Amino acid sequence: MTPSPLIRRFSPNRLGRDLAVGDIHGYFALLQQALDSIDFNPERDRLFSVGDLTDRGPECAEALDWLARPWFHPVCGNHDDYVCRHESCDRENWIQNGGGWFEQLSQEEQALFAARYRALPLAIEVQTRRGPVGLLHADCPFPTWQGLLDRLDAGVSGGRLRAIKNVCLWSRRRIELLDEGGIEDLVALVVGHTPVSVPVRLGNVYYIDTGGWYPHAGGYFTLLDLDSLPPLFPER
Repeated sequence: MTPSPLIRRFSPNRLGRDLAVGDIHGYFALLQQALDSIDFNPERDRLFSVGDLTDRGPECAEALDWLARPWFHPVCGNHDDYVCRHESCDRENWIQNGGGWFEQLSQEEQALFAARYRALPLAIEVQTRRGPVGLLHADCPFPTWQGLLDRLDAGVSGGRLRAIKNVCLWSRRRIELLDEGGIEDLVALVVGHTPVSVPVRLGNVYYIDTGGWYPHAGGYFTLLDLDSLPPLFPER
């Protein structure tokens, strides 16, 4: 079976830390400040993102620069998916939710963003000292992580793939129901999508979008160490 391009797998980081961050939404300068406050070292450390790189913030155009950094590894979020589908998505809805920056790009720039975003994985798996940690933007559509990986590796397509993506990119069911069921065969699943005032853990599912993209209302970036899992709170 050929591994799916929708999954990206990472071996353990033997040199430094593996950190995960919540939704970014074009606030890359504040993200850099958060990384600086915990002495992030790009020569040893890796940063994994739960997606939503752009929309809403003032630095959306810098996303391509961040994607070129060898230590930065995001999954696709629902806002990133707007970029992937920019020729067919509901543009009015997108603009209402922060997509106006994309309208200001040239056609060549739009095509470049779309090509780069279409290469983003839907799921990331990171091996840690305690076992595998998964990252998705919103939630896992199956009770087991392997159930998701098997279907993606099998090349599921059409309506079945759209249904899987819909949950991975958009679902808030688990946190709305406070479902503690968790995801089998993972140490932890790390997600964003749903803003929370502090990180929330439901079973082994960690919600870490603490609103770094709305600092004017007290939001901040949570950085989660994937080996130890308690969040690192940068100075606010």
